[in-house]
Amino acid sequence: MDTQALLALSDYTIRFTTPDGTVKAVNGLDLTVEPGETVAVVGESGSGKSQTFNGVFGLLAGNAETSGEALFEGRDLLKLSPRELDKVRGADMAMVFQDPMTALNPAMKIKHQLAETLKVHKGLKRREAEAQALAMLKTVGIPEAERRIEQYPHQLSGGMRQRVVIAMALLCRPKLIVADEPTTALDVTIQAQILDLFRDLTADAGTALVLITHDLGVVAGIADKVVVMYAGRIVEEAGVDALFARPAMPYTAALIRSIPRVDRDAEAVEPIGGRPPDLIHPPSGCPFHPRCRFAEDKCRRERPPLAEIEPGRRAACWFPFIDATSATGEAIRSSETLDG
Repeated sequence: MDTQALLALSDYTIRFTTPDGTVKAVNGLDLTVEPGETVAVVGESGSGKSQTFNGVFGLLAGNAETSGEALFEGRDLLKLSPRELDKVRGADMAMVFQDPMTALNPAMKIKHQLAETLKVHKGLKRREAEAQALAMLKTVGIPEAERRIEQYPHQLSGGMRQRVVIAMALLCRPKLIVADEPTTALDVTIQAQILDLFRDLTADAGTALVLITHDLGVVAGIADKVVVMYAGRIVEEAGVDALFARPAMPYTAALIRSIPRVDRDAEAVEPIGGRPPDLIHPPSGCPFHPRCRFAEDKCRRERPPLAEIEPGRRAACWFPFIDATSATGEAIRSSETLDG
């Protein structure tokens, strides 16, 4: 792993013990996030995206067991005590949750919730903390910030609540922000505003951003790198432009085909057939093979490793759509892949 990476996951694994068996939620992940980089982690619900980073933040349920390494600036987060981890969370790394109403205390004014973060992590006095909280609300585009900061969460719209949660995450100028489905519950206009906000703030502060989403469509204009997850594994990783232009893995191509586009008829949207695998009893071989129209016998028997198929691109597929033997990494079977 790159020792200079801000966050480096190595052979990172999460298991949940349940009455029905052991859920293999995350399986041997190797992933790096560089300082200032924006990484989009995409995949269907249940692919392990959120659990991966809940584990990094120490937010897993009590029946979870983690192994491997999760190095943040060289420190293994999995080995820190709860008190040590508390000093890192909020100060050096922060999370923006999908539902701001679950991240905000309904019984506390916005002012007190934001100021508390600065008092705990920066040791500021109340008046200074509240002044910085107000300034951050203005930074994230809250209108009439002086009035809004005196209100309770229920008095704000969904878009404003999400901006408050983003403001809370940014208050201590963390080096890493993980945003877990931050735009799912918002209308498309507010979605665009929130993504623009992330883009501007991370560019100005040099903060690394991990954007977790099931929707590939929202990452095209913001991510540097895209990590595609399926059944708790990374199945493809590439630069955002390369991934959209030439997906290497059939699952990635299927995700792209399922995105509604304004330049296509609604009938052109193609949902992914079948169902995600059972993570207690995953299929043999490639976990996507039961849903893959290109699967061959080898795919059913042997699990493909995540391997570099061209510079800057990894894929877990025995028969990727990018020819690794070509000097330029030419796309193969591309018309079948993208046009059906």
